[in-house]
Parts: sequence; C-alpha cells; structure tokens
Amino acid sequence: MILDSIADGVFTIDQGGIITSFNRAAEQITGYSREEAIGQFCHDIFKASICFKRCPLKHTARTFESIVNMEVNILNRQNQEIPISISTSVLKDDRGRVMGAVETFRDLSLIAQLRKEISRRYTFQDIVSRSKAIAKLLNILPDVAQSDATVLIQGESGTGKELFATAIHNTSPRKKGPFIAVNCGALPETLLESELFGYKQGAFTDAKKDKPGRFKQAEGGTLFLDEIGDLSKGTQVKLLRVLEQKEYEPLGSTHKERADVRIVSATHRDLSSMVTKGELREDFFYRLNVMKLEIPPLRKRKEDIPLLVDHFIKKFNEKTGKSIRRVANGAMKRILRHEYPGNVRELENILEHAFILCKGAEIRTSHLPEDLIPSGASVPPKTSARAQRLPELEKRVILEALERCGWDREQTARDLGMHRSTLWRKIRKHGIKTPDVAIRNVA
Repeated sequence: MILDSIADGVFTIDQGGIITSFNRAAEQITGYSREEAIGQFCHDIFKASICFKRCPLKHTARTFESIVNMEVNILNRQNQEIPISISTSVLKDDRGRVMGAVETFRDLSLIAQLRKEISRRYTFQDIVSRSKAIAKLLNILPDVAQSDATVLIQGESGTGKELFATAIHNTSPRKKGPFIAVNCGALPETLLESELFGYKQGAFTDAKKDKPGRFKQAEGGTLFLDEIGDLSKGTQVKLLRVLEQKEYEPLGSTHKERADVRIVSATHRDLSSMVTKGELREDFFYRLNVMKLEIPPLRKRKEDIPLLVDHFIKKFNEKTGKSIRRVANGAMKRILRHEYPGNVRELENILEHAFILCKGAEIRTSHLPEDLIPSGASVPPKTSARAQRLPELEKRVILEALERCGWDREQTARDLGMHRSTLWRKIRKHGIKTPDVAIRNVA
C-alpha cells in the first residue's frame, strides 16, 4: 500500500533478474500492468537505453554499490521514449543475505520539455546564453544578419567572436555562399596581402601560377577578418579601398576585380583608443564600425556558466561516446567561482579535461584542473581572498575544514568537494601538522 501511494516507480528483481514486485507508478510510467511485469526479465519490461551495456541493477546486485539519479531513456509499452531518473540499491533479507536489487525511477518528461523550451529560448545557432547582455545581442542579430552592412565584433579572447560571425553568416541571405576566416594577427605582413587579394603568375619569383586570395574564395559569402586591430597601416589602406569601392587588385595584376563579399571583422583590442594613439586610421575604423557588437567576458555573465556546462557536456558526450549526465555540486561551485581569464574557451577546456578523467556519470571536483579556486574557500569576514596568495588561502581553508570536521579526512574531503587522496596530498604539500588523534583518520 505504501509503495502504491508514492509517485515514483518502484520494482524489485531477484538474483536472476526476474521482476518480483511492481508498484502502481511503475505501471503508469511503463504502460505495463503488475501482472504482466512480475515474472518477466526486467529488460523485457523496463526497456532502458543502457540495459545491455551497463545494467544498473545488475551492477548494484554484483558490487553492492548504489546508483543515485542516473538519467536514462526507456521505451514504454507504446514504444514511446520516456526520459527518467533511476536509483538502485541492493535488496537483503532479515539475515543480511542478498536477495536481489530494488530500483526506483521518476518520470522526467516535464523536465525534459522545460529543458527544450529553455534551450530554444537561450540559444541562437550555437550561441548559448541567458545573460541580459547577450540577450540584447541575440535580439538584434537576425536583423544584423539580414543586412549586408560591415560588422565589427569586439570582445576578449575566448568569448566566441567567430561563433557570432558564423551565426550572422548562417542566418543571412549569403548563407549558401562560403564563410572564409582569416586571422590577421597570425600572418606576417609580407604574406597577408597575397593571402587576402591573391596573385597572378609571375608576380614574384615563386609565383608559378595564379592563386586566388581569400576575397575571391569568399565570393558571394562572408569574409571574417579576425584580430583586425593587428593590421599594419599599409594593409589598412588597401582594405579601406575594398570597403569603400568593393574592388581590389591581386598582386601582379593590372585589372581590378569586384568583391561581392560581406566583411565581418573582430578584435580583442580597443580600436577607438588605437585611433587616438594614431595606431589605426580613423577612416578605416569608421568603415569597419558600421554595426558594432560588444561581447562581454564570461566573468561578467556567470549566469551563463551552468547553461554552457550543459552545452559542453552534450558536445563531449557525442564526441567521446560517454554518458556523463551532470556536474556534482562541489565541482559546480568550484567552476562558478573561477574568474575565467580565457573566457568560454577556458571553460570548454576545463570540461574537456574533466571528461578525460571522469569514468562515471558525474563530474566531480577530483576531475577538474587543480589550479581552480578550491570549492570550500571561505575567507574570514575581515579578510579579502584577493589580498591573500592562493597557496596561503588554500592552506587556511583546509585547516579550517579539518578543525570543523574533527580532523576526519573523509568528512573533510566531502566538505571541500575533493577526493581523499587529493586532500592528503595537499596536507603534505602545505606541511599541515595533524594532532595524534587525527593521524588514524588521515593516514
């Protein structure tokens, strides 16, 4: 009666994998009646996406290790896919002998639908955000894309400037044309002109045949000029002619060629101050700055981090074939506290690092790079974390946690969101003296 009164599905199996009980919620979620389910193999009724790869119930029955809130998909009796969250535990009799295992599961259909709605609301192409600053950009981005105006994207390295440029191209009338990207800061000035405009046979010693430049390759599409602030004044003049007249001359040519190309440029530098200092031509700047998009750094839009984490988990699951579902609370606190000088690119690298080390379904603190701010960092009221050196702060945090947990290593590690071996390594690293009573706990 108790099991039938709860909203979660519950069923038990014996050691052979045969269903021995099946509650009312399990009937409603799967579509199978109790009479149909009992006596059947669990994988014949409970058709989960992982049944034949890594059955949670068999794993629990074999290792006695419980599984908590693993998200999987099942097929109900009508062959409809249902997202659920499952938890398992070993089942024992009064004498402590293993009888089988029990599984509880919860229907996540409503949550999945909400996730889809949120995803549609906060994404544009591959841009993922819920911050107000990015929302303003996303609101005008379709209009910007539909025009053919020159666009200047400003933002720190790693903020995703090329992603915005690609989104503009993919939603523009030029989307069927090519998208060609050039990093102006990566090419020496002597090569940049020939890369942009191309050259004719005989233009210089090694010019054995005609070579089309990036403008020619981008014909009918979009040319993305990254790090535009690194151009020399000589190259600025030549690009200015293209921006004004839509024409250019390949090296060694006596004829001008039309440039049916939309230019989107990007830089991490302050072009206005470069104009003031005389490092950038004013007329060139105004030609670039028809429509400016300013992308804020990740440290100023930390509300985007959980959304980006979900995005990268999906991306790396597809790339690696893993089934990582979530980030543990301690690890997420650590991720949220980081300042991200490398912006979104750095966050992506952190998640990729975690994917390499994570063997289960949950990313934990031990899977993250050790140079992130400790998740348990708590600074006394009159002390600023920024005023302290990180090693001193880390030592202080570990000492406070050890004292708070009675010098119990396992409890301290949980409190700090790190693995026990990591804690012991840091204790030795900082030369923390443990009382005699604690040696038994940390050794």
